Amino acid sequence: MKIIYCGDVVGRAGRDAVYNNLSLIREKYKADIIIINVENAAHGFGITPGIAREFFDYGADALTTGNHVWQQKEIIPFLDENKKIIRPLNYPETAPGHGAIELELPNGKKILITQVLGRVFMDNIDNPAFALDKLLKNYTLGVNIHAIFVDVHAESTSEKLSLGHYLDGRVSIVAGTHTHIPTADAHILNNGTAYITDVGMCGNYDSVLGFDKQAPIDRLCQRYNGNRLEVCRTNGSVWGIVVEINDYNGHALKIEQFHLP
Repeated sequence: MKIIYCGDVVGRAGRDAVYNNLSLIREKYKADIIIINVENAAHGFGITPGIAREFFDYGADALTTGNHVWQQKEIIPFLDENKKIIRPLNYPETAPGHGAIELELPNGKKILITQVLGRVFMDNIDNPAFALDKLLKNYTLGVNIHAIFVDVHAESTSEKLSLGHYLDGRVSIVAGTHTHIPTADAHILNNGTAYITDVGMCGNYDSVLGFDKQAPIDRLCQRYNGNRLEVCRTNGSVWGIVVEINDYNGHALKIEQFHLP
């Protein structure tokens, strides 16, 4: 199985970059499934039902979110309606939407997709490791599931690394998101789990995390918060990973970063 994951999509620049490259990505890497983080797809904050439908129309198979999942209010009922959008697992179980989904691919293989939020410098929510333990009690790689994908949406690199090693061998992929900067540590851990601290973003890199530079510079230099953050609308690029999975035991055979202008 080959799994594609595209990092946080930021605004129109990121959306257009993904839309323009998605069919090329699937064909180039012979992908069985494409997963996209849409945490910042709607004006930099969250996702709307209309934008979610566009991603599916262009060929996405599943969408992950993050700490901005509730930002666009119209998405909340849509999270219950559409079972291919994942919100963080370690929110309360009564929260709208699905913290994990199981997809059966056209070739008959099954993949579990889930996401957790980190807690360092972020919201005070349930322990991500314990939430994953509870979920993974029902799944064993190579027995009742072909692959398990975990997005760790977190600020702290050490927290992402700790979760990667904690899950090593129990899941196929641990991919970090949220900080929007691609890291150079894509590798396979000792027990067979593919890992990267941050996939990077899909957006304009001549920016501050996909936003026009001036407002963040003002905040840096003057502690002035009067300027509204404006998302970049053009010149986006796509950063992602492609991971090849052993169909017999669910462990990763290869992880590779890719970048498309």
